[in-house]
Amino acid sequence: MQAPDIQNILADLTRSIGETPYEIQPIAESGSARKYYRVITEKSSMIGTYSSNIEENEAFLTFSKHFYGLGLNVPEVFAVNEERTCYLQSDFGDDNLFAHVQKALMAGSFGENNIELYKKVLSHLVKLQVLGHQGLDYSKAYPTERFDRQAIIDDLNYFKYYFVKPHEEIDFNETRLGKDFEAFADFVSQAPCDFFMYRDFQSRNIMVKDGELYFIDFQGGRKGPLNYDVVSLLYQVKAQIPQAIRDELVGYYKTELSQYMSPEAVKFDTYQPYFVYLRLMQVLGAYGFRGLIQKKSHFIESIPYALREIEALSKAAPLTSYPELQSVISQLNKLDAKYAALIAPPAGKLTVTINSFSFKKGYPADFSGNGGGFVFDCRALPNPGREPEYKTKTGRDWEVIDYLMAKPPVHVFLDHVKGIVGQSVDNYRERHFSNLMVSFGCTGGQHRSVFFAQTIYEWLKATYTDIHLKLNHIERKITEETGL
Repeated sequence: MQAPDIQNILADLTRSIGETPYEIQPIAESGSARKYYRVITEKSSMIGTYSSNIEENEAFLTFSKHFYGLGLNVPEVFAVNEERTCYLQSDFGDDNLFAHVQKALMAGSFGENNIELYKKVLSHLVKLQVLGHQGLDYSKAYPTERFDRQAIIDDLNYFKYYFVKPHEEIDFNETRLGKDFEAFADFVSQAPCDFFMYRDFQSRNIMVKDGELYFIDFQGGRKGPLNYDVVSLLYQVKAQIPQAIRDELVGYYKTELSQYMSPEAVKFDTYQPYFVYLRLMQVLGAYGFRGLIQKKSHFIESIPYALREIEALSKAAPLTSYPELQSVISQLNKLDAKYAALIAPPAGKLTVTINSFSFKKGYPADFSGNGGGFVFDCRALPNPGREPEYKTKTGRDWEVIDYLMAKPPVHVFLDHVKGIVGQSVDNYRERHFSNLMVSFGCTGGQHRSVFFAQTIYEWLKATYTDIHLKLNHIERKITEETGL
């Protein structure tokens, strides 16, 4: 099927409302398959949206018309094509709440201005949830009308299949975990659900324009509980909101909610920690799918922040009623070293990640989002693992080091590696690149690969004092870093 000429469709839509499009600029894509454009006319600018998912489009168009009619701060839709694949909506600019959070993080303080912004957001959220719910046609919701028990199970399985299972470090009994999922969903699904649930209520979907706030991308909304959106906003992991400020903002939200109903009547506090768990597991599933599987770097970079949040929650409010789930969450700390370097990469430094691995277990993942780097095959070299006295040793033990250093082919191989890697490091530093990965594989990931990874790590550390180095002996579960 021929791809649609989206820009021509948007131009026709613009002319249909009596305006002339002077420029149609593509806007960088996010995690979804939707395409966005800024349509500039003599009078104004609008956002043109294209998606082949007509059911999802209908959800957005229905919700937007309803909310806009209530005077809520959402986009106005100006025109829709007959196929219902393209539409023009209000342009609220490029400034969003997350940009304000990033500035605060760079300044080292969340700041009173951001606290006030979040309070303003929560005031709007209550109106969306309570007033926006009244009279809303949920039959148009996509992919489901209600956040029910099955939706909870789906989120939990998303976490299991796309995050837990890809990490072999985490041990669990699948039958017992499934029973805990069922019991967890039984409990959480009892939360009152007669409200509009935005589903993706996070700071990138909250625009800031002329001191006012506007809300976009609610096409995944449905009937659901109050807690979920509050958690989505306050526990957006890369926003790194301090817990004391979260507690203050939850208190403010409950005060605003009190204008319509008692928070105690909907058992808000009872369900709150469970929705924090649920949301964090759901986003880890998303980061696993979008990041580890689809290799989108933005999602990979978010993993360590989510791990930090769920580990802190596990200590503060353990899931004692769900022992196998609690065991899985407690084991997430095994992944900290793997992802730690992504939290705060040294500014302006080249990061060189060096791995030893077993070819039997597969190639190392590249968490920089660059798709990998050098992979050196050590299997053609003398193998200490065939000698009985070295069976239990590794390439970090002096006996194995002495064995390998006595073999001439090892020195030839090592000289070639230094030449190739050194050339790239020099070039990457000059071009201000941020990441290089160098991996050494052998049969078991124990002797030769460990020796070469350790040797190159030590050589780079001595040769280049201005780079950040990370060493992972994957099969040995050993990590080192320098140059932080």
